[in-house]
Parts: sequence; structure tokens; C-alpha cells
Amino acid sequence: MTTVREIAGKRVDWFEPVDTLPRFVLLHLHDVDGVTPAIESLRDAKAACVCPQAGNSWWSAKTSPDLDPAMSAEEFVVRHVVPAIADRWPGVPIVVAGHGMGGQGALRLGFKYPDLFPSVFATDAAIDHYELWGEGTSLDEMYASREHCRQDGAGLHIHPVRQPKRIRFACAPTSRWHRGNDRLHEKLQALGVRHEFVEEALSVLSMCADHGAEDVKRLPLV
Repeated sequence: MTTVREIAGKRVDWFEPVDTLPRFVLLHLHDVDGVTPAIESLRDAKAACVCPQAGNSWWSAKTSPDLDPAMSAEEFVVRHVVPAIADRWPGVPIVVAGHGMGGQGALRLGFKYPDLFPSVFATDAAIDHYELWGEGTSLDEMYASREHCRQDGAGLHIHPVRQPKRIRFACAPTSRWHRGNDRLHEKLQALGVRHEFVEEALSVLSMCADHGAEDVKRLPLV
């Protein structure tokens, strides 16, 4: 069943399976287009899906004119959306995932809050989003410079000891964002952090649909 809720004054698309406790909750962070995926396709996976709407906020700890002058997207998710999920389904694990802008946001939040988000999935993550600074996007108002934006990137929030239990990201070699994803892969390898990196174009839902299923063959860990 899909409904639209309001949390902290912001829209959240909310899907929950009928008459069953979800195996996990997919917290989906949208791309710059704000599109919510066909979340009812998770019905067979017996998963819930929560999709907050945050404009072109880049899911950052910086406030964005596209979201709220006093509340960042990170605060919206961590202080408001996550508690709402926990109230509805106590003890059910949360998988944070996204594509593009949402992919880098998912990785960034996963690295910052591994206890909240034990599993992180991302596709075509815009990890080098600082390259867009100065091109008239909301990043220009959120960060004082390209370097300030770069220093707030996902890869710079990796804790030396504490990481999500499962990190899985995919990016096709032809994507604009491939080099940033490949650099993240190299950094995680150097740090000895277990993760899965797939060099192909995948959808968020296809990556998440098998999460927790014991009979699904997983990709090799690197």
C-alpha cells in the first residue's frame, strides 16, 4: 500500500507491504529529478520503502534553498525520517540507497552513520559532485567553494574502524561519475573495507530486491 505522508513539513512517499512485517525498509534518496521509483515492485521482496522528497539538497548537512532555510537534508533524514521508520517498524533494518545525487547521499550518510544504516546501496553515485560547483546548481549556494564541496564528499566521511556492514555500489564505465566510483573502490580496498563494486548500469530496486534473501547468490566481496 502506497501513501503520501508529511514528516517535518516535507513530503514522504511511503510504501508498506500488507499484512506482513517487512524484511527491511528501503530508504530511497532521489536524484536531482526528484523521481520516486516504482516502489510497489518491492512487494515480492516483502520490503517497505520510504522516499523523502528533499529537492536538489544533495542530501547534505548544509542547508539548501531547495529544501529548507533552517533544516538540512541530512537533519531531515536522520532526525525525522529515520525515527518515523523506527516507530512504525521497531527493530527492522534500514537500507539506505539512491541513484546519482541520491547515490552519493546514501554513501555519505552510510559512512557517517553506520549504526543507523548497516547496508548502503548506490547506483551511478555522483561522488565527484563538486565538479558541478560553479555551474549554477544549488551547490553554489550551499558551499563557499568547489574545495569546500569536495571536502564534504562521501569518500571523506569513511571512518577508519566503523563502516556499514554491507556496502554495494554500481556504476557503468561510460558514466560521467565512473572515475569517482572507481576511486572510492580503490580507497575502500586500500583501507581493507569489505564492499561490492559492480561496473555496470543497475537500478536501485534491482540491487535491493534480493537484500536479506538467503537463496540469492551474492556478488563476490572485494
